Amino acid sequence: QVQLVESGGGLVHPGGSLRLSCVAEGFTLDGYSVGWFRQAPGKEREGVSCLSNRDGSTYYGDSVKGRFTISRDNIKNEFYLEMNNLKPEDTATYYCATVPWSRVAYCGKNDIYTMGQGTRVTVSS
Repeated sequence: QVQLVESGGGLVHPGGSLRLSCVAEGFTLDGYSVGWFRQAPGKEREGVSCLSNRDGSTYYGDSVKGRFTISRDNIKNEFYLEMNNLKPEDTATYYCATVPWSRVAYCGKNDIYTMGQGTRVTVSS
């Protein structure tokens, strides 16, 4: 079965850190660009960060620049989102996805091939 499975979400205080992981099952990840998206209650899904498999270029949403870092480990068939200095407005369900390499620079909410089921991140004191 071809799927992406996220892990690493949870409850964290403002200013804290979390590392989200996404493992690809049933296919090899190294042929795909990847990304993280999130959706908060009552809001549309938004692109958080994307990473090209071709040239390593990245996209970060304005609200997460300087705080979040996307990376991948093709040997482990995984990719990650390191989130630092978390804020209450980062509270959302986070989804990992494979994305078209030509769309990495946009990381749009519909620029998705395959998406995981999501992992919940709550930032609260």
